Amino acid sequence: MTTTTLAALVPLLPFLGAVAGLLLGRTAPGFVRPLAVLPPLASLVLAALVAARQGGGRAVDAYTLLTPTGSVPVDLALHIDGFAALVAILVAFVATCVQIYSTGYLRDDPRYPSYAALVSLFTSAMLLVVYSGDLIVLLVGWEVMGICSYFLVGHYWGTPEARAASLKAFLVTKLGDVPFLIGLFALGTDAGSFRITRVLGAVASGGLGHPTLIALLLLAGVAGKSAQFPLHTWLPDAMAGPTPVSALIHAATMVAAGVYFVARLLPVFEASAAAMTVLAVMAAVTMLGSGLAALAQDDIKRVLAYSTIGQLGYMTGALAVGDRGAAVFHLLSHGAFKALLFLAAGAVIHAAGTNSLAAMSRMSRLRDRVPDAFWTMTVALLALAAIPPFSGFFSKESVLAAAERLATGHPGPAPGAVGWIVLVAALATALLTAAYATRLWLLAFRGRGTEAPDHGRQPPAMTVVLWVLAVPSLAFGALAYRALPGWFDGRSLAPTLLTSVLGTGLAVVGGLLAYGAWQRAAARAPRVPLGAVAAHPEGDAGLVEAEAIAAHEPAYGDIARAPDPADPGRLLLGPLYGPAAAGFHLDAVYSALFVRPVLGAASLVRFLDREVVDTYVRGAAALPRLLGAAVRRAQTGNVQTYVSALLAGTVVLTVAVLLVASGA
Repeated sequence: MTTTTLAALVPLLPFLGAVAGLLLGRTAPGFVRPLAVLPPLASLVLAALVAARQGGGRAVDAYTLLTPTGSVPVDLALHIDGFAALVAILVAFVATCVQIYSTGYLRDDPRYPSYAALVSLFTSAMLLVVYSGDLIVLLVGWEVMGICSYFLVGHYWGTPEARAASLKAFLVTKLGDVPFLIGLFALGTDAGSFRITRVLGAVASGGLGHPTLIALLLLAGVAGKSAQFPLHTWLPDAMAGPTPVSALIHAATMVAAGVYFVARLLPVFEASAAAMTVLAVMAAVTMLGSGLAALAQDDIKRVLAYSTIGQLGYMTGALAVGDRGAAVFHLLSHGAFKALLFLAAGAVIHAAGTNSLAAMSRMSRLRDRVPDAFWTMTVALLALAAIPPFSGFFSKESVLAAAERLATGHPGPAPGAVGWIVLVAALATALLTAAYATRLWLLAFRGRGTEAPDHGRQPPAMTVVLWVLAVPSLAFGALAYRALPGWFDGRSLAPTLLTSVLGTGLAVVGGLLAYGAWQRAAARAPRVPLGAVAAHPEGDAGLVEAEAIAAHEPAYGDIARAPDPADPGRLLLGPLYGPAAAGFHLDAVYSALFVRPVLGAASLVRFLDREVVDTYVRGAAALPRLLGAAVRRAQTGNVQTYVSALLAGTVVLTVAVLLVASGA
């Protein structure tokens, strides 16, 4: 079987599994789980075979005309280089782990068949994006992922949070997709083709007439899909969906698509220094803002969501300094430990038996109750904080080293100031990342909140997946930084002494600051029984919140407590804690700039339609209605009345004729 055939089967198998799962979900429920797990597993095997054959050498290209569209045809094309080969393995690997994990996590969910089918379709769409050699075919996978995220985030559609989150994710990403689509058409028109190889050839020969405009239009779609400032607000709210969906979106699909797209078409962006500067500023703001916001979140999944936004900022920062090898290296490393973080968080939530206990301030003694989640999440948090020798250290250091090279005068595709912007923001984010990772670990596993009933050990499918993902989270980086340059552009990905010392030192400082603040907060804020209003750190509002949770969550029963005030984030952020917890009120800004004007315009249109247009319509109908009423009164049905009217009319006509004749 040829490499092209194997590659075509990689996205096709999950698609067929999704179709079969939807058709057989109700009639043959026994086939649902095999149809969920086996197609992505087969795709993983085939993707590994494709990568072995490609070997990091010359790209595999194949195409056939899909449809003649005139001057710019659309081809069904494959373009598989080292980047595509390895990213496809990541996507299939994480999707397989998520599907296996979901068989235990959602084993009692009545909508599991449709969920599993949508996850398979999601996987197929991302694999299509990864392997596609034509921008229009890539766009198909790009948009299919958007609709899949809408349905999967809204899986618990009975809750208002899930409905609102799914709608918000769809609308915000579509806000970026509109200019993205325009940019794709402009790029294809300038290059004379939608084929990626021909587009890159046109860039190399200087054939793009509007590189800055095209790059900025494309960046809007990338910002929406990869949750970069200012279109990142949908991602934290998307935590209302099932936790395995969060793992899939954050680790291998959807948000990774934007970074991968820029990496694949990086020469297009490098053709414009302005676009590279915008990319760097976007990355810097995203990294710093998400780090501060993560330090103030109470929900464990929202902390991880803001963490994903920040790590994606690292990737876009690497792209801004022109090193797509470092960006994709961090994408691969991040995919493993972020999937592990979310799935371990899911094990914590599963053990508590209620989604509301994702609030870290209410967790207690989880280390002993979920030992598998404790140990594997500890590994993943160390990788996230970039502590050596965990995988995140090597991939994050490759980003810092790339920024440092550009900042210190090495030739690159962007101004030296771009390197400084990315480097300073990335170092500051390293401190923040370690701080919120330490805070999460302390509050989740050494917290003093409510002790919910023990719901027993997790299903083996869940714990096995956690340990499988712990292996690359620990060992991938040390092995990959030596091997990956041959698969990528040949640039070294090895850590440098200066950035390693700075990055690791700041991470250690961040962790120590969080630990010290936690100890101080714990000493000053003892546990508060429900009803002790005066001692509650948030006064009446905190008490009302705690009582509401106790009333609506049976898991709390009579032992419900107010949120544990021993939160190091409050001490570390000080007056920034409130704005950071609210995402710096960016949603309120969007509401003022977009939502309220649109609602106001809609109200105006409704008023004009009701009071103006309808008034004219009603007036136009009033005269015929009055005439009809007059005629209707004359139709009495009395024959004598009709004869009398006929005689009277005859007399009137006779008199009129005589008068006319006499006058003549």
